[in-house]
This record gives sequence, C-alpha cells and structure tokens, in this order.
Amino acid sequence: MAVIYYDVLLFLSFMLTVVYAYIWRKRFDVRFTLIFTIIPMADVGYVFITHSKTLGEALIGNNIVYFGGCFLPLFIMMSVFNLCDVKLPKIVNTLLILISFIVYSSTLTIGKNPVFYTKADISTIYGGTVIVNKGYGFMHTVFYVMVILYFLAGIVVSVYTYIRKKTVSKRIVQLLFVPVTLSMLAFFLGRLVLEGLELVPVAYLIAQIVYLMIVDRMYLYDVSDTVIDSLVQTNETGLVSIDLKRKYLGCNDVALSVFPELSELTVDRSFGRSGKLRDTLLLWLDEFLADESKDKHNYEKDGKIFLIDINYLYQGSRKRGYQFVITDDTKNQKYISLINKYNTALTNEVAEKTKSLVEMHDKLILGMAAMVESRDNSTGGHIRRTSDVVKMLVDEIKKDNKLGLDDEFCKDLIKAAPMHDLGKIAVDDAILRKPGRFTDEEFEVMKTHAAEGARIVHQILEGTDDIDFHIIAENVAHYHHERWDGSGYPEGLKGEEIPIEARIMAIADVYDALVSKRVYKESMPFDKADAIIMDGMGKHFDKNLEKYYVSARPRLEEYYRMSD
Repeated sequence: MAVIYYDVLLFLSFMLTVVYAYIWRKRFDVRFTLIFTIIPMADVGYVFITHSKTLGEALIGNNIVYFGGCFLPLFIMMSVFNLCDVKLPKIVNTLLILISFIVYSSTLTIGKNPVFYTKADISTIYGGTVIVNKGYGFMHTVFYVMVILYFLAGIVVSVYTYIRKKTVSKRIVQLLFVPVTLSMLAFFLGRLVLEGLELVPVAYLIAQIVYLMIVDRMYLYDVSDTVIDSLVQTNETGLVSIDLKRKYLGCNDVALSVFPELSELTVDRSFGRSGKLRDTLLLWLDEFLADESKDKHNYEKDGKIFLIDINYLYQGSRKRGYQFVITDDTKNQKYISLINKYNTALTNEVAEKTKSLVEMHDKLILGMAAMVESRDNSTGGHIRRTSDVVKMLVDEIKKDNKLGLDDEFCKDLIKAAPMHDLGKIAVDDAILRKPGRFTDEEFEVMKTHAAEGARIVHQILEGTDDIDFHIIAENVAHYHHERWDGSGYPEGLKGEEIPIEARIMAIADVYDALVSKRVYKESMPFDKADAIIMDGMGKHFDKNLEKYYVSARPRLEEYYRMSD
C-alpha cells in the first residue's frame, strides 16, 4: 500500500512540474521554480524509503526527505512574501538560506553523530518497508522551530496583506493560505491521521496545483511585463488593465496621475464603481467592443490632451482582458489645431511653392538620367522611350483596373521610369561602353547598377514629402531586372515578391532594348521582339501583364515606327 501511495504521488508531482516547465516564463519568480524542483526530489526520498531493505538505504531516503523539509517551507514563505509585495532585504534572504543549509547539513550526520538523531536503528519492518527507530537530538528541535517560524511568517504576512493591501489580489492571497496551512498541518499531524503514511507529499502535491493556479493568474497583474517595458521605462506612458469581466487588475503611476480615481479601486473588484471611470474609460471600451476601429480617444485634463489607446490584453495568443495605453498628445493636438486654423492660406501658399520645387526636382532627375544615358552605348532616347512605353502599358492596365492601381500610383510610376538606370553612373566606362558581349566578371559589375541605382534614388529623394513616389522610384531602379521565375538580379526575387512597378518597368525596358538600334546591334523586327516578350511571359515577366502588353502592342509598334 505504502509503495503504491508514494509512487503515485511522485508521478503526479513530476507531471505537475512538467506542466510548470511548459508554461514557464523568464519573469516567473525563481522561488516558484525551486518549489517545483524540490517537491519531486522530496517525493523521491519517500519512494526511496518505501523501497529500502536496509537501514543505510532508509537513511539515504530520509536525508532526501529532510532536504525538502528544510528548504520547501523557506521557499514557500519567500514566495508568499513576494506575492504579497513584502520585500525582505538581501541579507535576510541570504541568512535564512544559510540557516536552512546548516540545519540540513546536520541531518547528514544521522547514524554518525547524535546532533540530529541520538539514535537510528531498525525497529520493525512495516509492510516490507524498513521503519527506523529514532531518537531526536538538539538540531531536530531547531529544525522544528525553523519550520514553524517559516510557516507562521507566511500566514501572518498573508493575513496582513488580505486586510490592508489593495494593490495585491485578494484571490491570490486566498490561494496562498492553502499551501502554507496544509503543509504545516501535514508536517506536524500527518502521522497522527494515517499510521505509516506521511501526508506531507499530499500537501506538497496540492501546493503545486495551487501555485500553477497562481502563476496562471499573476501574469495579469504585471502591467509592466517585458512586452511593454519599452513603453513604461521613460515614465511617459500610462497603463491600466482590466480582465474580461471588467474587474480591475492594476495600473502604473502615470495612469494614476491622469485618472486619480483609480486609487479608489480594489484589485479584482468591478472597474465600474467610479462614475468618472464609467463616463470615460468604460464608455470608450463599450465603443471599442462595438467597433474595434474606435480604439483611440482624446481626454483633456489640466491643460493637457491625452491619447487613450484601447487594445486587448494577451497572454500568449489568448485574450485575458483589456488594456488602456495613455500618452501625452498635447503637442501633437495643438499642432493639428494650428494647422487646421491656417489650413486654407497655407495650402495655397505651399501648393504654389511645392509646384515650383517639384518641377525643379523633376528637371534635376531627368538631367541626371540623361547624363547617365550619354555614357551608355545606346543611340540615345532610351529614357524617353521607356517612359512612353510604361505610359502605354499603364493606360491599358487602367482600362479594366483589375490590378487595383490608382491614378496617383500610375502617375508616380510614369514619373519614376526615367530613373530606372541611374545606377549605371557608378559603372566604369570600359564596361558600360563596351560594344561586344560582357565577360562573366564584367556582367557581375554591370549587375551592380540595380542596387546602386536604388541607393542613388534613395539619397536623391530622401526627405521628400512624397513618400509613395520615393518608394516606387526606388523599387523601379532596384528591381527592374528581377525575373518572375526568380532568376533575375540583384535579389533573386520571384513572383509577387517583385513590386508591380518593377514588373511593368521590366517589360518596357526589355522591349525597348529589343526594337531599338544600338551601337553594337541593329533594331530587331517587331514580330521577333514580340515572340521573345511572349515567350518570356510567366518566366521573365509577370504572366498577369501579358494581356495588357498584347493590348498595347499596336500602339507600341506605331510609336517605334514613328521614332525611326
């Protein structure tokens, strides 16, 4: 009976430790980890005793059990202090661990020295298990006193916290009573209830279950966990958390300064007790739950304007409550107000000046592109022609608009087309102007113009207000040599990884290269060029653009005939 009893308890204890390891987070109190580690060790001691056949084996098991007896009450007490937000000085923690270690060391003298046991011999074998006849020494009394003090300290702190502290969850404190009181009762009364069987392992098992419940709940109360440390470390962001039942979980000091009513709340009590909070935070929460796009609200207090951002409180991927993030948005709101006040006059003035700057900027870009083209071995006009081809393709795309390209995107793409080869400015003349075929090494150098072009475009347009144009122009320069099947350069992108603007530019660039006369070649007949383009659909080019190219083909051929 005893063998099965202790074996089952060891197995259950070990499984609970596995569960704890599975849910473990690096911010869990280290004392929890120690408790979940030591309890199975202590149970191993009980199992060892029940399987022992000699006095020596029984004493080894006894020593293992006492290891748990010396340190588990200490770590249980420490965990109570920590959860009740009672800080012990480091020197006190160190001293208590040292005392437990000294007491445990005295247990190792059993059978050798009368310090802990004055005698230890086999008195009887109960159910096939060795029962040790003991005589208790001075250190055994010290052991009992130590354990009693640890348990009493935990109970006193729990009671004090339950009565006096609002910032600690009453539910957590109630749960803490269970392992402390059960462990103490089992420790001193276990043998009185069941002859030959210890109740301490059962108390330990219940303690593990309770601590699993505590760690599952305590995560909700830590409003400054690692996911929001970067927000709270500057002391400029307020945080308020409530659970899914709208019970208050906690807040930080910044939130208290904005909503002093939070100080009147009790953890785990209804969040709606304060009328002020009902009319602000809870009202906004109702709006958020009805429409999650309504997650931001402004709140004015003492001449400041605060932005309240509402979102879900998650534990992993599991929704556990709601969180209000509070930031001082005064400067931004005043700026918006000022902008709105002078909006009409400023818009007209800015539009006029912007038009002049844009025209000057565009001329500068075209001038740079022309300068690059003058170094190339083409016959000239490549920039103008590819821009016109892009416009023809875009015109066809816009007719059915299945690609969803808006007018502003199309305008920016046409405007960006002349910039696609700016990177050639960084390629040596000996390579750029070579009339014949490139060697492998020369081609690798030539390929760098794509990434170099993206860098140049980025520098030219850095700081521009037209972010969309900046992105499109940079993508056109960077990716117009990528291929649909991933065999292009410089990144080897494939399929829709290639931006749509670069895919369109690729068709225009290759088509012009085929049908235009160069220093090193004659222009290619339209039918032959068309065959190459069509053969490249789905390999070199986006197959989805084929129908637009086909639709634009008559205009393209007419355009190039007129250009001859």
